[in-house]
Amino acid sequence: MAGRRTDTRERIQRVALELFAEQGYEGSSLREIAERLDVTKAALYYHFRTKEDIVSSLLEDWGTALDDLLARETGPAELLTAYAGLVETRFGPVMGLVQRNTSALKAIAAGAGLADRMLRLHERLRGGSADPESDLRARLALVAVQLNSAEGGPGTPPAVALAVALDVLSPDGKPAGAGT
Repeated sequence: MAGRRTDTRERIQRVALELFAEQGYEGSSLREIAERLDVTKAALYYHFRTKEDIVSSLLEDWGTALDDLLARETGPAELLTAYAGLVETRFGPVMGLVQRNTSALKAIAAGAGLADRMLRLHERLRGGSADPESDLRARLALVAVQLNSAEGGPGTPPAVALAVALDVLSPDGKPAGAGT
């Protein structure tokens, strides 16, 4: 039964993301989400009481995935590659939602922990170096990977975005901050 509940939860999240992308977060309602799912509003309430609860669950899932990623003992290139995989397969649409609805989502508490996790990811991508070049390379590598999730983004194939991000992170195969 727990597997079925998880499937329903993920289906609700997916449909809500689609609707938010089409109509905006503020322009979408729980009633519309329920209609698109072909369920009653009461059935939707069993899983999520509000739109904020749906978004919070998406942000919490993203945060948990980042925690798992940050717990890995890997170098910057492997970490960036794994992060790119998360963006491509699971969290690109969530990033797009956040980018399109920043002001509407500011009050959602689950997003607060994401900033800290992204800072930790950035620190790890810098490879322990504090020099300005490593800092900028790590930031640009993250942007290259995340850019496709932006609405109206370039539509670059994810593999190309990752290759560019890895090149920016460590040109000539040198780790960040290694005298580039």
